[in-house]
Amino acid sequence: MPLRVDIGHSSLTGPRQRNEDFCGMVTPHGAELENKGLIAALADGVGGHQGGREAAEYTVRGLLSDYFATPDTWSVPHALEKVVVPLNRWVMAQASRQPELTGMATTLTMLVLRGRRYVSGHVGDSRLYLLRDGSCTQLTVDHLWEHPELKNVLSRAVGLDRHFRIDFADGELKEGDCFLLCSDGVWGVLGDARIRATLLAHPDAQQAAASLTSLALAAGGQDNASAVVARIEELPAENLRDSLEGTARLPLPPLFKPGQEIDGLLIDEVLHDSRATLLYRVTDQASGQQLVLKTLRPELADDADEIRALIMEEWRGRRISSPFFAQLLPAEGRSYLYYLQTWHEGATLQRMLDAGLHFTVADAVQHGVRLMKGLSALHRLDVAHRDIKPDNIHVGRDGRLRILDLGVALSLSEDDRSVGSPGTPSYMAPELLAGEQAGQAHDLYAAGVTLYHLLTRKYPYGEIEPFQHPKFGEPVAPTRYRPDIPGWLENALLKAVAKDPAQRFETAEEFLLALERGASRPLNRPPVTPLAMRNPLVTWRIIAGVSLLLNLVLLMLLAR
Repeated sequence: MPLRVDIGHSSLTGPRQRNEDFCGMVTPHGAELENKGLIAALADGVGGHQGGREAAEYTVRGLLSDYFATPDTWSVPHALEKVVVPLNRWVMAQASRQPELTGMATTLTMLVLRGRRYVSGHVGDSRLYLLRDGSCTQLTVDHLWEHPELKNVLSRAVGLDRHFRIDFADGELKEGDCFLLCSDGVWGVLGDARIRATLLAHPDAQQAAASLTSLALAAGGQDNASAVVARIEELPAENLRDSLEGTARLPLPPLFKPGQEIDGLLIDEVLHDSRATLLYRVTDQASGQQLVLKTLRPELADDADEIRALIMEEWRGRRISSPFFAQLLPAEGRSYLYYLQTWHEGATLQRMLDAGLHFTVADAVQHGVRLMKGLSALHRLDVAHRDIKPDNIHVGRDGRLRILDLGVALSLSEDDRSVGSPGTPSYMAPELLAGEQAGQAHDLYAAGVTLYHLLTRKYPYGEIEPFQHPKFGEPVAPTRYRPDIPGWLENALLKAVAKDPAQRFETAEEFLLALERGASRPLNRPPVTPLAMRNPLVTWRIIAGVSLLLNLVLLMLLAR
C-alpha cells in the first residue's frame, strides 16, 4: 500500500496589499512517490523589499521542480541541499544586479514525506509544527537576531548570505500525524495553543489550513498569512526494500542447464555459481540478443536477506546510466525472481591475471583512468560500491571497462545499514578491518590496491586472509617488485593506499587527475610515518633497552 496524505493549503493577503508568501506541494504517485516522496514548501519573502515575493515564489517553484530531477539514490537532505544552494545563489545574484532588489530574500520551510519517515529543511522564521497524539510540537528553530532593539530581523534566509546552511531534521511517521508549515503571519498572531486547537477542530487538511489563515487575519494580523497542512492517513511498507515486496513474492527459479528455457530466454551457459548467486548467459529468443541473467540459488528461497539484497541490487542498477556499468533491461512478465543485464564479450582483470597476462604501465594507467571515471559516476549518485577488486572489473572486447557486481553497494537513500564492512580483506583499508563502515572513500583505496596488484601481483601490505587481524606498517613501494614503474605512478599508488586516510585521495576526480597528468605534474611522495608513531611501545622498549645498557656501562666504568 502506498503512503496516503490529506494535504491542503491557504495563503491570504494581509493589510499590506501585497502577498509576499508563497507555498506549494507536489504529490506524486507510484514509483516516484516511493522513491522521492511527497514534498511541501512554504516561503515568506522578506518584507519591505520589492523582491520579497519574487524570491519566495522562485525558491519554492525551483525546489518543487528540481527536487524530482535529483537521483533516487541521493538521501533527501542531500537532494534538498543540492537544489536549494543554487537557488540561494540565484536570489543573491538578482539582488546584486538590480539595485531596486537589494535585500531580496526569503524564508524557506520544507517537508518531505517518504515511506515511513519525514525529513524537514528550514531557514528563516517560517515554522514547521507536528501534531501527534494531541500534542503540538514546533520542529524548527527561528533564525532571528537576539537583540533588545532588533525584533524579527532574520539572521539566516535564502538570499541573505553566500555561506548558506540549512537546518535538517528527520523522524518516524505515525498514522494520524498532522504537519503544519506556516508563516509568521499565522504563528505570530495565533500562538501555539490556538494553532493546536484549530488543527484538532478541523480533521480535513484544507479546512484546517483555511481556518488558520482566516483566524490570523481576523485576530488583527498585519502580515500575510499562509499555511500548509498535511495529515498522514495511511503508511506504506516498512522501508524502501519492503516497498518492492511485489517483486520479492516471485519464486526463485530452479537450477538451469544449457538448452533450457525460462520466460522466452534460452539458457546458453552458466557464467558464475557461488554460495548465493547464479549468473547465466541467455539469449532472448524474440530479439536474438544475448543477456546476463542473475538470480539466487533455489535453496535460498526462505532467506529474506538474500532476496532483498538481490532486489536492491536491481533497484540500484536501474538508476545507474553510465558506459562504465552493464545496463539493466526490463524483465516484463517474468515468472521468477531474477534480473537481466547486457552481456559483453571479454574478461575480468582477475581472469586476465590468472591467465598470466602481463600488464604494462600504460595498461594499468589506462585501466585506472577508466576505473576512476566509473567510480566518479557512481559516487555522484551517492553510491558506494564497497567491493572494488580485479574480479569485479570487466574489460570487454569493445575496449570498454565496466564495473560489475553491485550486490554489496549502498546508497544514501537506503534506510538500512549493514553491520560491518563487506569486501575482500586484501583490498580493504586498515580502518575497515578495525570495524569502520565502508563508504565511497574506501572504493578509492581498493582501486589503488587493484592497480598495485595489476602491476606487481602483490599487495601493498601483503595478502590478508579473512578473520586475520594484521598490523599495518608502511606500504611496500611497488618499484621493489617492478623497477620499471615510474616515480609519478608509484607516488600516486602510495597515496591511494596510504595507511592514514587523511593522506589519500579524497575523490575519484582527484585520483583521475593524478593519473591523467602523469609525469607532467607528479604528486609528492606521501610522508613516511616515523617509527615512534608507528609503534610507540617498541620505540619505548628500544629507548629503555639502550638506557639500561648505558647505565650498565657506566656502572662498570665506575667500578674500576
